[in-house]
Amino acid sequence: MATVVKKIKLQIPGGKATPAPPVGTVLGPAGVNIGQFVSQFNEQTKDKMGTIIPVDLSVYDDRSFTFVLKTSPASRLILKAAGLEKGSGATPTEKAGSITKKQVAEIVKEKMPDLNAGSPEAAERLISGTARSMGVDVK
Repeated sequence: MATVVKKIKLQIPGGKATPAPPVGTVLGPAGVNIGQFVSQFNEQTKDKMGTIIPVDLSVYDDRSFTFVLKTSPASRLILKAAGLEKGSGATPTEKAGSITKKQVAEIVKEKMPDLNAGSPEAAERLISGTARSMGVDVK
């Protein structure tokens, strides 16, 4: 059984990984076959084109690797739901936009496997708090 020698966390746009930096510069020193990683990642994420996808990569002592795809960061999902490019730079005085409780519930449904909340209600409070900290109202 191969042992894990390195754990790497990356955030890459779905279906758009390339051997260029930052991917290549992080994976090269770890001894990962960059072309193999790029093609596997792009194959698994082609349905999520352009969405930022966090990846947990485990590199083994025989230079093989495995990776786990996570759901997009909550902040990205909130911006997408609100139709915004970025949050407010002056929270709480300046609001960037708003999302509905229904949109929050949809974000929770998508994000639940990666959240450390015990119930959907707690997860909704978590997502609502993230939205508020970005200057996005929940109505």
